[in-house]
Amino acid sequence: MPLDRLNERLSSHVAALEEKGTAKGQETVVESVVWPAAGRGPRFRLRGGGEREYIRMNSNSYLGLGLRRDVVEAEERATGEFGAGPGAVRFISGTYAPHVELERRLAAFHSREAGMIFSSAYATVVSVLTPLIDDGTIVISDELNHNCIINAMRLTRPKEKVVYPHVDMAALDAALERGAEGARRAVVVTDGIFSMRGDHAPVDRIVEIARRHDHRYPENVVVVVDDSHGVGAIGRTGRGTEEYTGGTSDVLIATLGKALGVNGGYVVSSGSVVRYLRETSPMYIYSNPITVGEAAAALRALEIVDSAEGRQLLDRLRTLTAYFEKGLVELGFEIIPGAHPVVPLMVRDTAKTRAMVAHLRSNGVLATGLAFPVVPRGDEEIRFQVNADHTEADLAEVLGVLESFG
Repeated sequence: MPLDRLNERLSSHVAALEEKGTAKGQETVVESVVWPAAGRGPRFRLRGGGEREYIRMNSNSYLGLGLRRDVVEAEERATGEFGAGPGAVRFISGTYAPHVELERRLAAFHSREAGMIFSSAYATVVSVLTPLIDDGTIVISDELNHNCIINAMRLTRPKEKVVYPHVDMAALDAALERGAEGARRAVVVTDGIFSMRGDHAPVDRIVEIARRHDHRYPENVVVVVDDSHGVGAIGRTGRGTEEYTGGTSDVLIATLGKALGVNGGYVVSSGSVVRYLRETSPMYIYSNPITVGEAAAALRALEIVDSAEGRQLLDRLRTLTAYFEKGLVELGFEIIPGAHPVVPLMVRDTAKTRAMVAHLRSNGVLATGLAFPVVPRGDEEIRFQVNADHTEADLAEVLGVLESFG
């Protein structure tokens, strides 16, 4: 029968992943959401879980905006007015007024000349890096950068690729020194917040090093930061790792699908860079944009972040993160402390990580365990993610479940 031999080969590959313990496994299916109420945050009912309600500690929705009634209502109004889908890619007939307004507002929020939205942050990274890297470019990347950056680099054919040790600024400096001998352009790319650990790139120092070498490259040293986990989650006003460190990149990429609670990705930069990307970015030209409803919801979410209420949510998120970190330390757990609401509990053992995740789930807590090859051997962890719509009572319940693991 057709595919019989291929099916066998693919099944063997998946079986090998399962045997090594690196398979993602069956996905959790959310069947219903119990919205936040007084004294407690949202709860989630899962397929196969009966009536049990789970606390979700593995969500990127750091400000809880995806469950805000006004954000949902903004999406519903726009969908009612414009329809469910854009109907085409943007250069044909898929651009709507909310798309343009969202791009304008994102650029203003980040104090840039122009902005551009994509269907996802992953698509943004690939579609920004591939046109910016040519055969006269040296591209320099942090070793812990996200998979989207790694794959974007694989798609390019630069003059040279350099991967420097995690946040090693001396290695970055040396790479730019060597690269100037033959490259026309340098692209330095880094995550803002490294999602597995919750630590951040020293964007201020990266920019300072880049500026020091810039005169030696005929087409500049271009600093690209993917701050998908940073925007809306860190910085006094939620402007991310740039605000937190005081450094401003040349090209900033982020997402609408984490702290803003909706869907899609975006880039902000100079007007010339964005105009060039509109003509050359493959996943912009050949893929539909986010829906008009999603754009309207993202606009409402951005309004909230860029307001006094948004700053209150950020203050609350910082307070809850500090409370949870303190509780973990008091229980004797090792963590990587930081200002970001990603709180890694370092287990450093694959079997124990799985056992703890299973214990949490059996007691109504959803958390994600990370093992090799997602993280290096010996860095096995449970990545907890605090959200502003959690309550202290929610986090105390999670800490109690961890304590009962022993």
